[in-house]
Amino acid sequence: MAAPQSFDDTVISLAIQPAGPRHLRFVLVVVVVLCLAFIALLPFQHTQLPEFNAIEPSVAAVMSINDLITSVLLYAQCSIVPSRRFLVLATGYLFTALIIIPHALTFPGAFTVTGLIGAGPQTSPWLFFAAHFVFPATLLCYALLRGTDDESPLPPSWALSGIYGSIAIVVFSVGGLTLLSTAGHEYLPTIVSDRTHAIPAHLTIINVSIIALTVISLAALWTRRRTVLDYWLMLISIALILEEACFSLAVLRFSVGFYAGRVFWLFTSIVVLLLLLLEITKLYARLARSYTLLERERNNKLLNIQATAASIAHEVRQPLTAIVASGGAALHYLEKTPPDHEKIRKSLRRMISESERTSKVFDGIRALFGRVDQRREAVDVNEIIRDVLKSVEGELSDNEIAVSSELNELSDLDGNRTQLQQVMFNLAHNAIEAMQCIAHRRRALRVRTERRVDSAVTIVMEDTGPGIDPTQLDSIFNAFVTTKPAGMGLGLAICRQIIERHGGHLIASSDGSSGAKFEVVLPAEPAKSAGRSN
Repeated sequence: MAAPQSFDDTVISLAIQPAGPRHLRFVLVVVVVLCLAFIALLPFQHTQLPEFNAIEPSVAAVMSINDLITSVLLYAQCSIVPSRRFLVLATGYLFTALIIIPHALTFPGAFTVTGLIGAGPQTSPWLFFAAHFVFPATLLCYALLRGTDDESPLPPSWALSGIYGSIAIVVFSVGGLTLLSTAGHEYLPTIVSDRTHAIPAHLTIINVSIIALTVISLAALWTRRRTVLDYWLMLISIALILEEACFSLAVLRFSVGFYAGRVFWLFTSIVVLLLLLLEITKLYARLARSYTLLERERNNKLLNIQATAASIAHEVRQPLTAIVASGGAALHYLEKTPPDHEKIRKSLRRMISESERTSKVFDGIRALFGRVDQRREAVDVNEIIRDVLKSVEGELSDNEIAVSSELNELSDLDGNRTQLQQVMFNLAHNAIEAMQCIAHRRRALRVRTERRVDSAVTIVMEDTGPGIDPTQLDSIFNAFVTTKPAGMGLGLAICRQIIERHGGHLIASSDGSSGAKFEVVLPAEPAKSAGRSN
């Protein structure tokens, strides 16, 4: 079984960030745009355009920088959450970033007529296709390693050595391929017949092989899709297929198909880098927001502790002072000749009385922490719900959750406003967390209030999350029972206890697949004067 993931991993790791409807829509839109562009250029694939030799080093420079940055970001993710998939993917991007450099240097006409570093006519094409073979293979390995990572996560102690090892392997491989394609260029199979013409049969075999490998990678990614990154990699696969299709149809260099293929390749590299930076920025914003909330909570707790300590000191100091004074008086009367037994007895009785008072102070403190404040007042249930929805508005927006509320007119109830707010906030926050893993259907939170026939007030909160196993519905309100990996199992237990103290009841229902519904039923007692306590 996979090791449980920590809270920190959940917050800052792209490896486990579930994809939402927004990511699927983005991929579909970009795929449609790419396909329309390919179809529009299809009739002109063989049209010869002016030679622009600078395109190869220009594209190579941009892509090398983009892929290098992408590789660094992926290696950083691997160091945060050790993963074989991220290690393989980062290695593939690093290989592409480095192999593009000798490919551009050896491209005929870019720097010299035959290319630099002792290149031959076949050097640049074979380095180009080497990158295009390796990257789909990288995507395939990434998809196939998901099960291995889930069942046997990469130990953290191996992450750093794996990163260094993969970098060394890439540098050695790129250097070896460059040496082989330059020093041994006369032994390479012929792909191009001259500077502008390729051999159609050989080119078709290579392109079809790359397309087949990419299609297999796309299918593996589709069947194992789960995270945001999975969708991005599927987008890359489709762009690579279109790019290779352009090269297959255009056997001439500097034709429309040749230039279109370069644009597809460059576009894919830029989009992936931008998306990675965008998602990491969002993750950082969430982390910063969480840190701010934690700091605020810590300060509040410190203030509460200070206030509690001051209250305890104030309450206990008085009886302790009286005890000390009475003890001193008893000693004074005892030292008299003869001792004043009556005054001694009075001092001792006072000491006993003050000791009992001190004991009652500590009993009150224990009751304060053992039972939440039961102060009652007139509360507007609809106002509480509106306040709670406003407080979680940022989380709802971040997770693309649509909110609908149907708040019917209700009279004020007699209850504890703070406790009822706590119940509503807990239920709303649980719904948001549940819907974070939903990727293939609309995320929605529905809240409504109504008055029942028996005059009771009902608050219904429904979500479109994965639901709750019907066999667990009877136990989710028990203390220390939770369905969340990092949960303590106290939230729902406290909610039910609060509602029961108000004379109502909290009910959960779910079919286990299409969301959960929580109903809070409160007795419609007339609102009484504020300040009454149980």
